[in-house]
Amino acid sequence: MIEKVTSLKGEIQIPGDKSISHRGIMLGSIAEGITELNGFLDGADCRSTISCFQKLGIAIQKEADHVVIHGKGLHGLTAPTEVLDTGNSGTTTRIISGILCAQNFTSHINGDASIQKRPMKRIIRPLQDMGACIYSDLGNDCAPITIKGTALHPIHYSSPVASAQVKSAILLAGLFTEGETSVTEPILSRNHTELMINGFGGEVTSIGTCATIKGLTDLHGQKIAIPGDISSAAYFIVAGLLCKNAELLIKNVNTNPTRAGILKVVKRMGGNMKLLNERIISGEPVADILVQTSNLHGITIDKELIPSLIDEVPVIAVLASQAEGQTVIKDAAELKVKESNRIDTVCENLCAMGCHITPTEDGMIIEGNQTLHGTRIQTHLDHRIAMAFAIAGLIAEGETTFDHPECIEISYPTFFETIEKIQNK
Repeated sequence: MIEKVTSLKGEIQIPGDKSISHRGIMLGSIAEGITELNGFLDGADCRSTISCFQKLGIAIQKEADHVVIHGKGLHGLTAPTEVLDTGNSGTTTRIISGILCAQNFTSHINGDASIQKRPMKRIIRPLQDMGACIYSDLGNDCAPITIKGTALHPIHYSSPVASAQVKSAILLAGLFTEGETSVTEPILSRNHTELMINGFGGEVTSIGTCATIKGLTDLHGQKIAIPGDISSAAYFIVAGLLCKNAELLIKNVNTNPTRAGILKVVKRMGGNMKLLNERIISGEPVADILVQTSNLHGITIDKELIPSLIDEVPVIAVLASQAEGQTVIKDAAELKVKESNRIDTVCENLCAMGCHITPTEDGMIIEGNQTLHGTRIQTHLDHRIAMAFAIAGLIAEGETTFDHPECIEISYPTFFETIEKIQNK
């Protein structure tokens, strides 16, 4: 249960970046030697990635947020004796497929009910273009997926969607080919894979929205410090802007510009926010973020920013409900194929709280200056919906409750504890 607060104060540390945690496990497993990850996100999705690579013969030890991976090189994985269960993780499902397509064994991938509805044709098609034997078992372009490892060849793929998962799957498959594999996107998606491959000794070059990898380049184990996840920090950025008498310092947050669209949104809306102590850690830009109670105004968010904030749209919608005027979110049809249809789930829940919000084919229109009222939130087992509406509950009249609060375990297990730490009711 969440209730309205009269003040938010404090300094918080956000759990490790989910995208980097996934990729650290994957690249560490196919690198030579030991990789150490510090700041690893101990969430359900990232544990699914660990489990899959353990089933592929990789020794991985985890103690809290410290992970040690005993990599076996590009060709060191061994045939799994059971299905690779990716749980709720679309990142695991899609990116691991690029690695498995080049192995000398057959793999079967499946996940939970949500994963079995999410579109996989976006990776199946380009991997098949590379010569991969990968197919949807039910013929519906969704999991479960079967992959029969085979020799691959390089391609230059023009992706119809800006998707880091698609790009990563293709680039990792390209590691196992002779020659260069390229992916061109309509708009640049998050580039953690490119940065991390180079950190492991691979060769990825990026020009504009095109990334190119040189194949058959050995990777070598690394020590990686993982910064806080900006998608998780977003909830507290919004809380600090909206709650009365608020001042929050969110420390050690990844501010990679291919991910940090929410920072641009906050600035355009007039938010009181500063980046402090900016630095580079393990190849990624990092800063401490100071936010304070602000008067905001509505804006339009479109294709220019959507790829860099797609996971933050639910909490941005909450932010927009309190801004002066109207906020329009468009070019975001990708929201329909997340853990839930986030256009529907955001609109459904904000409407239930008393907000005037209109769903559109590719986004939503939110009227600002709304008084929200506590209600029972229908999470649809979507962690980002649960957390976004927990923040809404901090400014809503009355009590806000949730049908499945446990779904936050996917990306931020200590989320409610963090809220408790900083609030004054």
